[in-house]
Amino acid sequence: MATYLYRLGRFAFRRRRLVLLIWLGLLAAGAVGAGTLSGPTANGFSIPGTESQRAADLLNDRFPQAGADAATARIVFQAPAGQKLTDSPQVRQTLDRIAVAPQVARVVDPFAAKAISADGRTGYAQVTYKVTAQEITPEAQQAVADAVEPARAAGLTVEFGGDALQGQGEQPLTEVIGIGVAAVVLLITFGSLIAAGLPLLSAIIGVGLGVTAISTISGFVDIGSGTPILALMIGLAVSIDYALFIMSRYRHELSTGLEPEEAVGRAVGTAGSAVVFAGLTVVIALAGLFVVDIPFLTQMGLAAAFTVVVAVAIALTLLPALLGFAGRRVLGGRIPGLRGGDPEAAGRTTIGRRWAGFITRRPLAVLVVTVIGLGTLAIPATDLELGLPDDSTAAPDSTQRKAYEMLSEGFGPGFNGPLMVVVDAGASTDPQTAATATAAAVRGLPDVTMVTPPVFNPAGNTALLTVIPSSGPSTQQTKDLVEAIRSMPDRDRAEVAVTGATAVSIDISNKLGGALLPYLSLIIGLAFLLLMLVFRSILVPLKATLGFLLTVVATFGALVAVFQWGWLAGLFGITGQTGPVISMLPIFLIGVVFGLAMDYQIFLVTRMREQHVHGAAPRAAVVDGFAHGARVVTAAAVIMTAVFSGFILSGETLIREMGFALALAVLIDAFVVRMTVVPAVMALLGRRAWYLPTWLDRLLPNVDVEGDSLRRRPTTDHTPNPQLANH
Repeated sequence: MATYLYRLGRFAFRRRRLVLLIWLGLLAAGAVGAGTLSGPTANGFSIPGTESQRAADLLNDRFPQAGADAATARIVFQAPAGQKLTDSPQVRQTLDRIAVAPQVARVVDPFAAKAISADGRTGYAQVTYKVTAQEITPEAQQAVADAVEPARAAGLTVEFGGDALQGQGEQPLTEVIGIGVAAVVLLITFGSLIAAGLPLLSAIIGVGLGVTAISTISGFVDIGSGTPILALMIGLAVSIDYALFIMSRYRHELSTGLEPEEAVGRAVGTAGSAVVFAGLTVVIALAGLFVVDIPFLTQMGLAAAFTVVVAVAIALTLLPALLGFAGRRVLGGRIPGLRGGDPEAAGRTTIGRRWAGFITRRPLAVLVVTVIGLGTLAIPATDLELGLPDDSTAAPDSTQRKAYEMLSEGFGPGFNGPLMVVVDAGASTDPQTAATATAAAVRGLPDVTMVTPPVFNPAGNTALLTVIPSSGPSTQQTKDLVEAIRSMPDRDRAEVAVTGATAVSIDISNKLGGALLPYLSLIIGLAFLLLMLVFRSILVPLKATLGFLLTVVATFGALVAVFQWGWLAGLFGITGQTGPVISMLPIFLIGVVFGLAMDYQIFLVTRMREQHVHGAAPRAAVVDGFAHGARVVTAAAVIMTAVFSGFILSGETLIREMGFALALAVLIDAFVVRMTVVPAVMALLGRRAWYLPTWLDRLLPNVDVEGDSLRRRPTTDHTPNPQLANH
C-alpha cells in the first residue's frame, strides 16, 4: 500500500492545479446543490418492528384525524393566586385567535374538555396543526406568540409545550470554536502560519463538501435534524487530524534533506497509510450502525462515514497538492516565540520521550494505577438509565420547562406524558363493547389517574384511548404501566397497542439493547482483523480493543454523573433538570469512540512498529515510536476535543450530550489509554507484542503500513520539478 500511496502523493504534487480545481469544482457543485435542492430536516423518527411504531402506523392508516404525525402545541394558562380561569374571558379570546392562525387544524377548549385543575387556576388547550413539526412556518409560530400577549397583559401566566412551537434546530456556530482552537494548536505545533494553515484549509474544503452533499440529499430523502450536525462534528475533527499527521510527516521528511516532491510521496506513503486504515476503522464503526435497524441512526452513521471518507481522500490528494504550492515554505514563516521545527527529529529530548521513558521503566505500577483510576470513574455507569428527552430536561427559563412544571403542579406529573392506547377492534363482533371493556380494564391498573372514553374512527373498527398515568413520563412506574397494558388479554379479539413518548422510549431502549451485542461483534471483529493486518500481531489488536472498553465505561460513568446526577453540570454550561441519558447515545457513542480510539492506536503504534521492523530493541522501539508520534497525537487530540466541546453549547439534547461524551472520550483515550496504558503494556509484552503465527503471517497480505518498501527506494528516485526552484 505504501508504494501506491507514495505514487498518489507525488501525482497530486505534480498535478496540483488539476487536483485543486477538481476539489474546488466538487465543493462548488455541492454548494449549488445545497442551495437549490435541499429540503427541511425532520425531528421525528420511526422504529420499525416495535409495538409503538405499529400503533402509530395503525393510527395513520385508520385514524388520520387523530393526527399521529401532525405537530401539536399545548397552551398552558394559569390564573394569579386566589383567582380562577373562569374569571378570565381572555382564555377563550386567546383560543379564538389561535384557531384562525396559519396551519392550525383545531383547538380543544379546556373548559369543554374539563382540562381545568381542581383549584381552577390552571388549564391547558391542545392545538393540533395540519402539518408536521418541521413544516411549521415561523409566521405560524409567531401568530400563536402574538395571540397570547393580551392574556399575559391581563395578568395570566401563559406558557407553551409540544413540538410545534419549538425552534427549528438552529445551532450556534459551535464549529467556529473548534476551528479557532485548532488554529492555535497547529500554530503552537508547527510554529509556522503556512504549516498551520494548510491542514485547516484542506479540512474546511472537505467538511464543506461533505455537509453540502448531505444537504443536497435532504431534498430527495428525509434527513434527521441531528444528521448534518453530527456529520459536521466528526468530519471536521478527523479532517484536521488526518491532515495534521501527513503535514507533520512531510516536514520531517523535508528536514532529512529530501526534495519536496519526494518528501510528499514518502509522507503520503507512510502517514497516509495510517490515515487510510484509521479512516477505515471509523467508517466501519459508523456504517455498522445499520445492524441496529433504526433508520435515523443508520442515516446518521452513513452521513458521518461519508464525511470521513471525504476527509481521507482530501488528506491523500488535496493536501499533497497544496504542499506542491507551498514547497519548503512550510518550514519557514516562523512565529516569534514558538519553537516549531521538526517535532520528530531523532534524539530530541522532548516531553514525550521523557514520559515514555518513565512509563517503560515502571510499566506495571503505571498500568495498575491507571486502570484503577478509570475504573473509579466508571462506577456511576452502573446507575445508567436510558430514555428520550422531554420538556422536564429543558432549560429552567424556557417556556417548555415552565409549561411542564405548571401542568405537574396543577394536574400531576402524568399529564406531561399521556399514553395513546389503540384498540384494533376490526375482528371483534362488538367493537364498542370491546373498546369500553378495554378502557375499564386500564382504569383498574395501578398508577392510572384517568382514562378517556373510547373515540372511534369513522369506520368504527379502531378506537383511541388517552391514559394519564399518576407518575411522570420517565419514571419506572409509568414504564411498568405501559408493560401492564400491553400484557392485558385481548377482549373479543380486539388487539391493544400502546404508543406515545413513554412507549417509544421503552421500545427504542429495548431495541438498542438487543442490537448492542451484534453491533459490537461486527465492528470489533472487522476492526480486529484490520488491526491484525496493520500491525502483524494478535496481542496489539487485543490490547487496543480492551483499551477502548476502558475508555467507553469511563465515559459512560462521567455521562451519568453529569447528565443524570447533575454533578458539575454548571461547570460545563449544562442547564436544565437532570434525567436519563438519551437512549440512542450509548450505541452511537460506542461506534464513534471505537473508530476514533483506533485512530490514535494506529497513529501511535505504527511508529513503534516502524522502529521495531527497522531493528530497534523492544523498549527502545516503544520510546522512540512514542517520541515520534506523541506531539502530533497530542495536538490532534486537543483539536478533536475542542471541536467536540463546542457542541456542548447546542440547544439539541442529543448533540449536547454527544459533544460532551465525545470530547471526554477523546481526552481519556488519547492521554490516558493510548499515551499511558499502551506504552506500559507494550513495555511489559516486549517482543511478544509482535507475535503472529507463521501460518497466519503467510495468509495475511503485507500492506506495508510502516513504509518499509519506501526505505529501500533510493531517495533520488524522483523527477525534479523546475517549478520548485523558488520554493
